[in-house]
Amino acid sequence: MNLINEEITHNVFGEGNIVEHEESFITVDFNKNLKRFVYPDAFENFITLNNRSMAESLEKVFVERRAEEKILEKKRKEEKAIQVLEQQRREILKNHKIHESSQIVFWLDQERQSDVFTDWEVSTGSIQSGKNKGLPNPVTRLRPNSAGILTVRTPDQVETERTILGLFMVGDTFTGSIGEDGLVPTHPEYRIQLTEEEAEKMLFWNYYRNKNYPDRTSWNSGTFRYFDNIWTAQILQDIITLKTDEEQIKEAKEFMDYFCKLNAIDMNNIPEAEGALR
Repeated sequence: MNLINEEITHNVFGEGNIVEHEESFITVDFNKNLKRFVYPDAFENFITLNNRSMAESLEKVFVERRAEEKILEKKRKEEKAIQVLEQQRREILKNHKIHESSQIVFWLDQERQSDVFTDWEVSTGSIQSGKNKGLPNPVTRLRPNSAGILTVRTPDQVETERTILGLFMVGDTFTGSIGEDGLVPTHPEYRIQLTEEEAEKMLFWNYYRNKNYPDRTSWNSGTFRYFDNIWTAQILQDIITLKTDEEQIKEAKEFMDYFCKLNAIDMNNIPEAEGALR
């Protein structure tokens, strides 16, 4: 909107004429007395356009500007709130000695896929060498706040096709000490099994990202690996969206609520997944 030569009225200086109009300033001639004002702020406070049509057009600009500023202010407050919550979450994790990657992902072999959802028993595997060879692999990070993510990749699939079959919460009295059987105790209530069709939509590498090699998608060996708490919340969030059965949706929401409380995660402010495939 070009306001040069438009006549205005100032609350103090009276009648004047706009002689210059820059992006953020206007210059007004008050009977040979030039005054410079911030644009468009001056029109909201002490300057009025004498041309009614132009004044109405300018008012529309102000309305749009105020709406944009309101949206930006809301966004700033939301971002600030997220930052505060994230800091609080980190402090809680620190004070309660909860590791930020205290979840666990298992690579199920084909033999275990058929019965894991019947007995809900998952082994950490055994140490392959050294003086402790044959003993169960330790999982020192696991606590009652930990979830187990069950994944599978068949021999004829590439690694990027690894899918998530289900999840479970670790038993609520588990202290990280694995017994001789190497089994991770599972919570009797918080368990999720995905159908084959659902699993095809839940690719593991949509969530997992190697911080040192973000584009790498490899799992060369090992029965399990540790997994970030936030990534697990992202998986649960997507499962809730994926499910169509009302009872299963309810169970998934209860699982997520329990998980987020134990891990001090604000379930209303979970960031988008940024796995290697995203």
